[in-house]
Amino acid sequence: MEHILTLLVFFPAMAGLLGFLVAKESIRAYGISVSVIEFALSIILWMGFDSSNAGYQFVEYYAFIPSYGMSYYLGVDGISLFLVILSTFITMIALIALSIEKDVKNLILSVLFLEMTMIGVFLILDVIWFYAFWELSLVPMLYIIGGWGGEKRMYAAVKFFLYTFAGSVLMLIGILYMAFLYYETTGIWSFALPDWYLLQIPFKAQLWLFGAFFLGFAIKVPMFPFHTWLPYAHGQAPTIGSIILAAVLLKMGSYGFVRFSLPLFPDASVYFLIPVAIICVIMVVYAAMIAYAQEDMKQVIAYSSISHMGIVILGTFAMNAEGITGSIFLMLSHGIVSGALFMLVGVIYDRRHTKMMRDFGGLAQVMPNFATIYGIMLMASVGLPLTIGFVGEFLSLVGFYRISWVLTLLAGTGIILGAVYMLVLYKKSFFGQVVHEENKTLKDLNTKELTALIPLVFLVVLLGVYPKPLLSTIDMSVQKMLVLMEEKAIEPSTKAVIINANTLGGTH
Repeated sequence: MEHILTLLVFFPAMAGLLGFLVAKESIRAYGISVSVIEFALSIILWMGFDSSNAGYQFVEYYAFIPSYGMSYYLGVDGISLFLVILSTFITMIALIALSIEKDVKNLILSVLFLEMTMIGVFLILDVIWFYAFWELSLVPMLYIIGGWGGEKRMYAAVKFFLYTFAGSVLMLIGILYMAFLYYETTGIWSFALPDWYLLQIPFKAQLWLFGAFFLGFAIKVPMFPFHTWLPYAHGQAPTIGSIILAAVLLKMGSYGFVRFSLPLFPDASVYFLIPVAIICVIMVVYAAMIAYAQEDMKQVIAYSSISHMGIVILGTFAMNAEGITGSIFLMLSHGIVSGALFMLVGVIYDRRHTKMMRDFGGLAQVMPNFATIYGIMLMASVGLPLTIGFVGEFLSLVGFYRISWVLTLLAGTGIILGAVYMLVLYKKSFFGQVVHEENKTLKDLNTKELTALIPLVFLVVLLGVYPKPLLSTIDMSVQKMLVLMEEKAIEPSTKAVIINANTLGGTH
């Protein structure tokens, strides 16, 4: 267990390099084997994780460039643990379900390199390394969209890259300025995030730094009005690209808010709380209304992702344990549910080469297993109680209710709208008469597809009924972060907001 975090980060990339030597005929089995081993490593990490310890565990630290405070610094806590497991699990499931035949070797190796960057983002505690993994994640996803996407794949890939890269440049400026502030205060350089947590930053500097980091994270989420790259990326990406993009890459942005914005800039986070919340409400309602207007199944799910991520960010800025713990759990549930929904759209697209709802109808008659699993995932997406989607949404909204009941009520309408557009999609596609003759001969889910989808269904139900093992572990680290925020706050009004938002205790 001594170097398990290093193994988790770099094993997929090393296996990817060795994969160039693997014959094309064996590359699918090789890719799945690597992803299974990586997932097993993440489960071993969870088994060895002390849920009663709120701090970083399995820490690895080596001075990299000590004169400038750069180090190889890894650690995992309750906030990042399950995001690592989500990354390894979704990668494994996506590779099992992979149906692409074109240049499949390069695609699988790209996915393995992408897995390295995702896990690196969640485990790295040195901010320069964090930024390196953050930026490196763009390259394999750009290649996946551009190499295996639809007709407008290059436009979608370039738009994805330019949007996310532009936000990252401003974040880099903020990172360098933070290091300079630390040097001015202590006389030494450091890019270690735990060191930065000890720094009390002047209020005006917090406002500017919050803005620099906010833009990088907001574009990645993506938040309104920076969301326009996402529907293009999803619409043109191959199924495996959409699964990983929705399930994991978007969570890097919301993770950034929890890991950086709140604990580093508590006064600025409270100062911008209501403007950010208004943007979230716009995301929830506006994206839900656009989703209702779509005729393309994949676009419905893409806009649904934007709407759900609005609730994630709303919970993050609740400034209390319920909201933040709920938002992290909602990241996990959205990753599982949206990944499954994109996989299901990919299944029907492989059979009919269309994603338009008007081309279907009566699918429940010819593909009952497909219709059943789609229905379960749809119910989880709209937050039906006893499914995984309900837990995170409920806690996020309950948490933010203490900040503003009006904005919470408005955001709650997004759940109602979500039920409307999802049920309309289900009605048009699965019920009524079979529209086209070719639909009558469609084959139901095969063994490979069931192997990928059944574990997702199992988690949707299990974690909807019994989420406590995850919530209790996440809550420990969130409580510690809230204490840090209160201690670091300079403005009395910030302390008051944090204290008032937490007067009813945590999620235990």
